[in-house]
Amino acid sequence: VIKLEGAEVGIDGSLGKSFVFNCVPPPGNRSLCLCATSNQEMKRWLEAMEKAAHPIHQNHVWEDVTLHNSSLPPLAIKNPECLGLLHQLDRSTDLWVQHYCILKDGCLYFYDSIRSTRASGGLYLQGYRVSEQTHSFKQSVIELKPPSEEFKTFYLCAENKTENQRWITALQISIKKWIPLHQAIQDFMNRPLEETRM
Repeated sequence: VIKLEGAEVGIDGSLGKSFVFNCVPPPGNRSLCLCATSNQEMKRWLEAMEKAAHPIHQNHVWEDVTLHNSSLPPLAIKNPECLGLLHQLDRSTDLWVQHYCILKDGCLYFYDSIRSTRASGGLYLQGYRVSEQTHSFKQSVIELKPPSEEFKTFYLCAENKTENQRWITALQISIKKWIPLHQAIQDFMNRPLEETRM
C-alpha cells in the first residue's frame, strides 16, 4: 500500500514500451513504473491517480460547525432537532449499544451518556435514506441506508415504537435540509427563465 497524496504521476517514454507511466510518491516510498493495456486505460489510471495525488480540499462552514459541535457536551448544542437515548446495533458483536444522541443539521452525534463532555462519534447523514424495518428480536428499528455501497448501513432503535417514529420523522426532515450541492445547482438551472433573471 502506498499513499498517493503528494505523488507525481506521468507518462514514461524512456523504456520504448507503450502505455507505461510512473508514479513517484513522496520521499520515503519507492517509485512505481506501471503499464496499462491500452492508451485509454492508461489515461483513466493517470486521471484517477492524479486526483488521489492532489485532492481538492474544500473547507466548508458546515464542517467547521459539526467539528465544533462534536467537542461540546450534549446539552450545550443549541436548538437540536431531536435528542434522547438510542440503541445502535454493533454489527461485529450483534449487540445493541446504548448512546445518548443529538440530531442537528444533518449530523447525528453519539455520546456515551448525557454527562459526557464531548461526542464519542458522529454520523454525517447527507444522502442517507431513513426507514422503519424489522430486525431480529427488536420489533421495529430505524434503518439508515447510505447513498452508496462503500458506506455501511446503520440500525438504531429507540425505547418504543412511538419514539422510533419521532426519530424517523426528525431524521428525514434533517436530511432533506441538506441537499447535495450538485442537486441544488441542477434545481437552479432547471427553473423557468423568468425566475433566474436578476
